[in-house]
Amino acid sequence: MSTKLSEIHQNVSLEFLARQLVEGFITGLHKSPYHGFSVEFAEHRLYNEGESTRHIDWKVYARTDRLFTKRYEEETNLRCLIALDTSPSMFYPEQSRSKIKFSVYAASALSYLLNRQRDAVGLCLFSDKIETLTPVKSTPTHLDKVFTVLNNVTGRQPAQVNTTTRVGQVLHEIAEKIHKRSLVIIFSDMFDSEQPEEVFKALQHLKHNKHEVIVFHVMDNQTELMFDFEDRPMEFIDLESGEKIRLNPADVKTHYRAEADKFHKSLKMRCNQYKIDFVEADVQSSFNVILQTYLIKRTKMR
Repeated sequence: MSTKLSEIHQNVSLEFLARQLVEGFITGLHKSPYHGFSVEFAEHRLYNEGESTRHIDWKVYARTDRLFTKRYEEETNLRCLIALDTSPSMFYPEQSRSKIKFSVYAASALSYLLNRQRDAVGLCLFSDKIETLTPVKSTPTHLDKVFTVLNNVTGRQPAQVNTTTRVGQVLHEIAEKIHKRSLVIIFSDMFDSEQPEEVFKALQHLKHNKHEVIVFHVMDNQTELMFDFEDRPMEFIDLESGEKIRLNPADVKTHYRAEADKFHKSLKMRCNQYKIDFVEADVQSSFNVILQTYLIKRTKMR
């Protein structure tokens, strides 16, 4: 199962969607090279050569012909904070396939997967400041609260959003508020018009505080990176400032692409320098990319 945003029915509940995405993904894992990351073995881990054989689960070996060792409760629990950018630029393009909806659905699936593995998840919504910051918990009632908060985001209209983006400032705050080592997953287009350099300093701040970080750079690649529009005069509107400009996309396409590519490569390079997982999350891509990246990171953190 390889679900994309365009394939999702709008009347489906977040909880149901999250369950379908995760269970479809898990089914696919058994047919792929990544089956070692399957959450079927939430209380086991793959046996590493040289380890003591004392904790090998021979019953699992008899069923799967693979060696797994029993994992104890303290090994199982991982703390994860999902930080979701809700600034106006995230409501682009049209609402049915916007960056914010892609991020909400992906965050819902991750929250469900974390809870299924008995890991603790928290949610942070931000724009120019932190709007919502939930505790990091692993209970079913807390997962319901996370779904409720995320569902409220999908109900917003772009006209209701009139704030700027301050990704750097917010990530600094998050770094100070998390007191235990955690996995921080960020969904954002990473646009910070006021202090773009502060974004890199904030990412470094998170790493300095011993957190693991995944940045899902959420973009509509076709228009925001490739600037692929019809060759006719069009009006472009800045969703944050409301500023409007009329032009023919072909007149600025070459320059725009160069600047967009420069920004994208700079962000990717800095993340690589700080040992931060950087994932290009095109709104037209499959949610499986999100889930697979998380499971690989979780496996490395054990």
